[in-house]
Amino acid sequence: MWTQIVGKIRLRESAPINHGWHSTLYLTSRGLTTSPIPHGLETFQIDFDFIDHVLVVTASDGGVARVALEPKTVAAFYRQVMEALHGLGMDVRIYARPNEVADPIPFERDEVHCAYDAEAVNRFWRVLVQSDRVFKRFRSGFIGKCSPVHLFWGALDLAVTRFSGRRAPEHPGGIPNLPDRVTREAYSHEVSSAGFWAGGGAIAYPAYYSYAYPEPPGFGEARVVPSPAFYSQDLHEFILPYDAVRTAPDPDGMLLEYLQSTYVAAADLAKWDRAALESSLI
Repeated sequence: MWTQIVGKIRLRESAPINHGWHSTLYLTSRGLTTSPIPHGLETFQIDFDFIDHVLVVTASDGGVARVALEPKTVAAFYRQVMEALHGLGMDVRIYARPNEVADPIPFERDEVHCAYDAEAVNRFWRVLVQSDRVFKRFRSGFIGKCSPVHLFWGALDLAVTRFSGRRAPEHPGGIPNLPDRVTREAYSHEVSSAGFWAGGGAIAYPAYYSYAYPEPPGFGEARVVPSPAFYSQDLHEFILPYDAVRTAPDPDGMLLEYLQSTYVAAADLAKWDRAALESSLI
């Protein structure tokens, strides 16, 4: 919920970029950042510091505000962040209700969610740091349209997405508490997308995922490597458990092999022009 609040601030103040790229967060050497956000003639930036466990808001006029990251309700965090922005002269109004979750509670009324486990948060961030590093190496092998490596705060997944350049059929939508128009714009063109997710539902453990939209015939039966990877009929994605990567003799090599093989399966079955889209940098 805290990353949703911060992400919505970036979303509200930033010029729209295709596929929601103007709303995402990025990895830093200490946590997550919005990157600079314009506000009139000034800019501000919001950083989660998962080492010292503090949210830092910095403004281009030199102003700085801090909010402690510690056990507190979502309502308290929301109020403190908005007060910090106000104190810097950066008043922002957001749609103060969570997206992509069932039974959302407006931020200012959420007295239910109040946990903050500093050790768990730091460990989660360190998984993202290592994943971000390998995803960026994988990204270097593609010269077609490709997303940054970025964190989507709705499902809280780190993702990188490659595009064939061709239009896709209209997405059916249906993601909980997310307007269908947003989903349809996000999937307006053919994609092969991969990422890291902490898990939930049918996959109740941290995992890497890879999917294609639209999914080409035969994708679920494609041979991908390494052997721990499998196709989830529930999610229509290839899943590679994080623990399999973490305990592998060569974690980087295993993850790169998975990213490349799932992309090749999607691109070949959908007949992408791979010669025009790929590079030899990887």
